[in-house]
Amino acid sequence: MIELYTWPTPNGHKVHIMLEECGLPYNVHPININKGDQFAPDFLKISPNNKMPAMIDPDGPGGKPYSLFESGAILMYLAEKTGKFLPSDMAAKYTVIQWLMFQMGGFGPMLGQANHFLNYAPEKIPYAMDRYRNEAERLHRVLDKRLSDVPYLAGDEYTIADIATFPWARGADRRGMDLADYPNVKRWVDEIDTRPAVQRGMEVLAENRRKPGPLDEETRRNMFGDAQYAKR
Repeated sequence: MIELYTWPTPNGHKVHIMLEECGLPYNVHPININKGDQFAPDFLKISPNNKMPAMIDPDGPGGKPYSLFESGAILMYLAEKTGKFLPSDMAAKYTVIQWLMFQMGGFGPMLGQANHFLNYAPEKIPYAMDRYRNEAERLHRVLDKRLSDVPYLAGDEYTIADIATFPWARGADRRGMDLADYPNVKRWVDEIDTRPAVQRGMEVLAENRRKPGPLDEETRRNMFGDAQYAKR
């Protein structure tokens, strides 16, 4: 049984969805990032960057327990473990990996910054708001152009590139964006949203999703304040 340490964020949802799609049994260990669970010494042994999700596979390489952090690495590991959602052909495999890296290195981080400066920053900074909103819009145009040519990010097949990107793309309204302005992205999001495994994955810890509105002081301290940046 895989031990999953997670919280209902886009990065958490990626791994919930992948485990559901692969039919792998798993135990959920909530890591409440609002309360500072990510700084617990036992969690840092698994995830030294104090970020979730992380997981332990008791039946890892060589039949020994193996721990992983970083959601993209977890998706690649589970794909290799199960032989699903990552093709073996080298060219096709690296097409998937390119779009996975697009999400990990750009689409997720830049949308995260847009969310922060538009919704959570204690002061409104027009330069930062414009920079990250504009970058979010540009990245959606890249996605929309790609999805005008192919049904899924890596081509004709649903892969870990789609699993990684979907949870971020579906939250466009949080950045003041309308997916209707990106019709190919909207078509893709709507189609993926109908998959039963995706629906199950999105429900993991759903009762703990952050409600819209200002952050309380404890959450701000743990997410963006002195607790986040303390020496450990």
